[in-house]
Amino acid sequence: MRFIKNPNLTIAVLAVYTAAVYIYFFPRNTEMSTTEKWLTVCASVVMLALLWLLLRRRARLRREREEDGCKRG
Repeated sequence: MRFIKNPNLTIAVLAVYTAAVYIYFFPRNTEMSTTEKWLTVCASVVMLALLWLLLRRRARLRREREEDGCKRG
């Protein structure tokens, strides 16, 4: 289960899924204006970037705790 703990892979899978959803649904959606579509895409990119940063920070903190545990024990 190491691949689940890798933040880069997690974000990559989410980005591919998000892109596929946008490619499939956005051209078919006639109720949203072009501006709304671009704002939705930008918002999801920002959310993915924030999630990636948070997951990287969490992985770094976990690594630091493991290193501290090895030094003490």
